[in-house]
Amino acid sequence: MKYDLKAFDSAVKYYEKHLKKFKKKNIFVVLDTNNEKAFFSIAPLSRAAHNLGCDMGVRVIQKTSKALNALVDIWNVFDDLEKGVKNNYTKALDDFIKSVDKKAKGKFRKLFKRPEVFVHANNNEFFTNQGFRMDFKPQWFKKYKWDKLLETGEIIWDQVYNLKKDEKVGMGFDLIMKASDMQYPLEDYFDSYAIARTMFVSCHANEKSMSTYSSRKTQLEDSERTSELASTILGCELEKNIDEPWFKKYKILSKLLKLERFEPANVTFFAKGEGEPGKHVFGESIGYPTPNKKSRWSSAGGIVFQLPWAPQTKIDSRAPVGRVAFTDTVPINIFIDTCHIDWFEMKRKNDALAKIANMSDKFIVESSKSNFEVHLIGKKGKRRIAMNSDVDVREKLDPLSLKKGIKAGTFGNIPGGEMFVTPEYIKGMFYGDVVISIDKSYALSSKNPLVIKCNEQGYKIVKGPKKVVDKINEKKKESMKILKMQEKNKSLPKDIIKLKKDNFNKIGEFAINTNPKAKLCNYLIINEKIAGMIHIALGSGFEEDRSGLYHYDIVINAKEQKLDIYGVKGNKKFWAMKKGKLIV
Repeated sequence: MKYDLKAFDSAVKYYEKHLKKFKKKNIFVVLDTNNEKAFFSIAPLSRAAHNLGCDMGVRVIQKTSKALNALVDIWNVFDDLEKGVKNNYTKALDDFIKSVDKKAKGKFRKLFKRPEVFVHANNNEFFTNQGFRMDFKPQWFKKYKWDKLLETGEIIWDQVYNLKKDEKVGMGFDLIMKASDMQYPLEDYFDSYAIARTMFVSCHANEKSMSTYSSRKTQLEDSERTSELASTILGCELEKNIDEPWFKKYKILSKLLKLERFEPANVTFFAKGEGEPGKHVFGESIGYPTPNKKSRWSSAGGIVFQLPWAPQTKIDSRAPVGRVAFTDTVPINIFIDTCHIDWFEMKRKNDALAKIANMSDKFIVESSKSNFEVHLIGKKGKRRIAMNSDVDVREKLDPLSLKKGIKAGTFGNIPGGEMFVTPEYIKGMFYGDVVISIDKSYALSSKNPLVIKCNEQGYKIVKGPKKVVDKINEKKKESMKILKMQEKNKSLPKDIIKLKKDNFNKIGEFAINTNPKAKLCNYLIINEKIAGMIHIALGSGFEEDRSGLYHYDIVINAKEQKLDIYGVKGNKKFWAMKKGKLIV
């Protein structure tokens, strides 16, 4: 442990003592981006809050935030509404809430309640609306490879994002949940604070902020309400000119409170750990329509990013607002090793493999264990095209989609390093023997692999670790339950509901990994990039007709299984890998 665990535990107890009167309440924290002591105090503060059953939302801002000021204005009006105050503001808010709650069955109103504990950070300490103050407790944190982390951040902002100073950047990081809700190592979460902070410091954009909130174990639980409210208002702000009763009511409220202050970031980076964001009440109950009303989004993020594989993107006339990439709560050494590289050289390998995919009718994968065919041509002759290199989000609009006349956004993993394509179908059997990502990463092994049999209809789990198989089935049931709620509420169109049901049991991705510095660890986002390995995903794919409800990546140790992989076009072979070794 490179951090002071005793100091962390002591800080947790200190914050628990101050917050014990507010068990199961909502805590909202605001601090300035320059306040490093306050930032690192969030780790023990959030553990203390979660130990007491509290929810927490955090905003890290540059002195002031228009969106945060607007959120406070909404809370003030809701307070007046609850007190029985009658004016244009309370009437507009009440009309909007009631219109939504006709479908949300009273769940929407709960989101507008002000946080019980409002925590601000000045230069010296935290102070609250409840009359007590708390010291900063950053002593647990020790800087480790700080300069190298800053260099890595600069490389990412330059090579991956091609960031401009005038862009608005939003970043996310993880809170520390109570110990029983965490299976990843605590040290990895501590490392994520260092990564998040150095990514922020190395970011040269003029306007930047950070935020986070309490996660959930499942998608079916209620979300942390301050983040849920902010997301809803952003979505409604983007939709306020839609001719539907909810948005007409919202538009009146927006004009009164000047809610155009809610603006999405142009660029997003975040580090995520375990858990889910929870339910999005407005999205599940009503949804966010495209301007022509021919389709609907289930989240504000869908409108902001409009990713190529979302069927709504093709129908929505608006361009995406932002681009996004993320990492996991990975250890510092691994983050540096896999990201402090020449991303453009890695892109060259990705592009060479994509060229093979786009020349081939199918990939053949052969070994003594995994043997399967990745078919890339549909029955009507449609070709599945390898995606653009995943190593960058340098442009707001996806170049491949633009060639089709579609304004889709860009998305990337950090670290990057893969050629990936949505198969028409896979035929044969493969052995997942490294790791699978479901709600988090689960280790697999050659002694107890996850064995999947595939055909034109989809996939079937032949055998695997009971814990993994049970978790796959559990999460698939959750996903289907959410889809049925959306179907019942008509918050998604019938064609998208049908599409997601049709794709429910299909294979969504075949990928060859290319990161030269990635090595085996506990995290899927790293293992699925290791040069000399491949991965296959159950569920949703990366083309609009293969949108689904989940995406579970399974990594296969190509080196250990000595995989031969080559593309086939007629009698021609295009080699990508021989005996588990990349040859591009």
